[in-house]
Amino acid sequence: MSAKAKDKPRYTEVRNAKALRDYFVDERFEAGVALRGTEVKSIRNGRAQINDAFGRYEKGELWMHNAHIEAYAFGNIYNHDARRIRKLLLHRHQVRKIAQALDAGGKALIPLRMYFKDALVKVELGLCTGKKLFDKRETVKKKVQEREIEKEMKHSRA
Repeated sequence: MSAKAKDKPRYTEVRNAKALRDYFVDERFEAGVALRGTEVKSIRNGRAQINDAFGRYEKGELWMHNAHIEAYAFGNIYNHDARRIRKLLLHRHQVRKIAQALDAGGKALIPLRMYFKDALVKVELGLCTGKKLFDKRETVKKKVQEREIEKEMKHSRA
């Protein structure tokens, strides 16, 4: 007999679906996140959402606001608050570079995705510029055209 099948694969990534639609990403950074144990367990179970999240520079440190990590189902009275502010862990020169860009204005720090790197939770941050309405429409048109081209290519191969 063959070996038993492994457990279903765990969620390895949480994406920000709105980020690439609403922003031009100028620069990307990989940051660690200061989390509690029950938060890591919730992220492993795919119970996190970063669609409304953003980063802010306060008192020499970067913080992630509005990220929703659901309370762990098997937690106890010490379970975490779902929308608490979480510290982002970066090198000092990266923090300085991001702070200068945010202070200059016109930029936003947006989490693009949250993922596991070995046993650690990492967040890919984008230093972004907001898109105007016509930019968003143009992006949607390009995606539709690419899908149609792919569809035609599939039919022509068959």
